[in-house]
Amino acid sequence: MSVLYLHFDSPERDARVQKLSRSGARVVVTEPRWPGFHEVAKKEKPFAIAVDFSLAPSHCLETADYLAKAKETRETPLYLLRVPDDRKDIVRKRLPHAFFVTEPELSGKLAEIERQALEKARQKKEAAAEARKIARAKSAKAAGTPTGKPGLAVKAKKPAVPPKSPARKKPAAAAKKPAGRKRPPRIPKKK
Repeated sequence: MSVLYLHFDSPERDARVQKLSRSGARVVVTEPRWPGFHEVAKKEKPFAIAVDFSLAPSHCLETADYLAKAKETRETPLYLLRVPDDRKDIVRKRLPHAFFVTEPELSGKLAEIERQALEKARQKKEAAAEARKIARAKSAKAAGTPTGKPGLAVKAKKPAVPPKSPARKKPAAAAKKPAGRKRPPRIPKKK
């Protein structure tokens, strides 16, 4: 899962990106310049968008406003960082669904979203495995074969063999023949 982080190129951008990366999310960084940020947003389909207002706040407001209304990113949570105090009212009016956060708050939220996504993926995987198991059992029942994992052969029972009677056994001395001595060929009798 990825987070789109919009920030103009500056010396502090790399340090801020590293802090956000510690949350476990993959951070995709781009500048809030048209059409670059929109193309990246369409391509990456991020689960969250963070816009840093520390440089060119008016430009960042227009970028955030566009992303909040664009078809591809309309449902994506929008987090705003370092919004100047004199612009907070304007930003609240234009972006009522955006969240004003600090970097530690954003890192915590991203870690929580990542944890929820992993849990949801695990539940989905378990549900799919259970559905496959039920489907195998139904098909095996319809075919009349025993259920179990496919590919494992069921061991067939050996038929019961009656024990040998003592009369059939040869005496131990007669069973042993001396080594190297052959029996002469048998000549049939004439009648």
